[in-house]
Amino acid sequence: QVQLGESGGGLVQPGGSLRLSCAASGSILSINAMGWYRQAPGKERELVAVISSGGNTNYEDSVKGRFIISRDNVKRTVYLQMNSLKVEDTAVYYCTMNIVNIRLGYNIDYWGKGTLVTVSS
Repeated sequence: QVQLGESGGGLVQPGGSLRLSCAASGSILSINAMGWYRQAPGKERELVAVISSGGNTNYEDSVKGRFIISRDNVKRTVYLQMNSLKVEDTAVYYCTMNIVNIRLGYNIDYWGKGTLVTVSS
């Protein structure tokens, strides 16, 4: 069994910062890409940022220059540093990892349960 656990969400004022973390545990052989998605009320889930196993990153246009995704392969953790937060960043943020499961012998996309980020004055 593989599990992803997120932390770091909360309430922040516009212009503030938050750092999200997501750690993987369980029957893990290796981890390929890691990423963050978000879903705002009444909207579809969208990709925020992704980082490859080699460290290449890609961002949704509205967060470029404000958010930074990084990973620690030893800790099996992905981070999302969110700066200059805006009201429109309010959403539930989900982490995802493409993990090779030791027991299954192939890779699967796993998801966290989500952490709420609220940007409000």
